[in-house]
Amino acid sequence: MATDMGQAYPSAVRGIFPDTVLVWDRVHIVKLMNDKLTDLRRDLQREADARDKKVLKGTRWLLTKDPENLDPDRNETKRLHQALKFNRPLATAYYMKEDLRMFWKQADKEAAERRLDIWIQRERNSDITVLRTMARTLAAYRSGLLNWYTHPLSTGPLGGFNNKVQTMKRQAYGHRNMHFFMLKLRTLHSRKYTLTGWTSFQLSA
Repeated sequence: MATDMGQAYPSAVRGIFPDTVLVWDRVHIVKLMNDKLTDLRRDLQREADARDKKVLKGTRWLLTKDPENLDPDRNETKRLHQALKFNRPLATAYYMKEDLRMFWKQADKEAAERRLDIWIQRERNSDITVLRTMARTLAAYRSGLLNWYTHPLSTGPLGGFNNKVQTMKRQAYGHRNMHFFMLKLRTLHSRKYTLTGWTSFQLSA
């Protein structure tokens, strides 16, 4: 079962299915690392002088974006490099965030285990608090991370479906009829821009 690192869901599942294999979800691990990076940037900006504050301003999303998604038309790569150039702790944390992403791109479980252990050991000895904290977290959840190489599961599709449900509810300002709501849910996964329940004649009328 893919899950985040909170204890409520794993505890509930294991209470019913004690042999369940837990896979700590990649999306939540990456988000946690991004949150640590954001906290560091905020602290550095608070302590920075006027020049460095100007460089760091507006870089929050640049730091958490995947490098391949940076927009060249907005000079995002240049702005990111400027911010990293001016601050060593921020640059270190950023490149460690990118290094962590490679955990899910190894050839096999053994290679991933070696890479994860090196990452944890290196950051345990770091002088950057957020990296030491992240290293302790990954060490505590090491087995669930490595389980991904046996069961490559993710909560990504479920999260995407939940977002669709919330959008549908907002657009309809809620549903009074629960039966109709359930029918809408059953068609939501395959529906894009059509309006369920309306014929082409009604749409063109």
